Amino acid sequence: MLEALRANEELAGCHQGRRCFILANGPSVKSLDLTVLEGETVISVSNGYLHGHFMRFAPKYHIVPQITYGTMTEDQVARWFTEMHENIGEAELFLNETEAGIVAERNLFAGRKVRYVALRTNIDEVTDTSIIDIAKPIPRIDSVPVLALMIALHMGFKNIILLGVDHDSWRSGYYTYAFDLKAQADMDYSVTSDGKILSSNYDTFQSLARLWRQYRRLGMIASANGVRIINGGIGGELDEFERIPLKLLLSPDKVQ
Repeated sequence: MLEALRANEELAGCHQGRRCFILANGPSVKSLDLTVLEGETVISVSNGYLHGHFMRFAPKYHIVPQITYGTMTEDQVARWFTEMHENIGEAELFLNETEAGIVAERNLFAGRKVRYVALRTNIDEVTDTSIIDIAKPIPRIDSVPVLALMIALHMGFKNIILLGVDHDSWRSGYYTYAFDLKAQADMDYSVTSDGKILSSNYDTFQSLARLWRQYRRLGMIASANGVRIINGGIGGELDEFERIPLKLLLSPDKVQ
């Protein structure tokens, strides 16, 4: 696995000075016209291939967080990965090291560039503002956009624009997506079949506190390295980054 991690060294600064869009899966995306992302560098996550017009903007990268086995069986993971492979076009895929075994054993993602990260450390122990090196073990995450940010920073993007990073389910009590799930439908046992969150407010707020610390630290790292992280989405509760509407971001005189 160390060799697989070292392969990520070649990604350091590979998109230096450019911009990218991290497209998450919050329900606010339903209010966005994603076709305007055609020709942009897009990073999609998890079930994001279910977004409408996905192949119009054809993400360059697709990122999946660590799988929690026990809530999903290996057969279920294999079915999900098969569906993913059939629907993410030519995107390079990032998985956690814990998925290397099932990918190799079942010959998943044949012909696709698959990269691995090692989610092993704690972001609370990151005390400096250096870009986090994904060719080494990196902090564990509470939400996949955090991993996408670490990868985008490593690649050298100067402007990183978040879409659909809502994190507002704690207000409504329901966890929903911008689309209907397929292979992963009814596999999240932390919610009911209609998306009602089952955890207590105490547990939910503990998780949110960890998540916000992760965003805060990455925001500090970005600022120290001349990188802007922009929330281009509609609504949501993520307040760690400046907000600029997507329509303005895509105008000729705005961030590139």
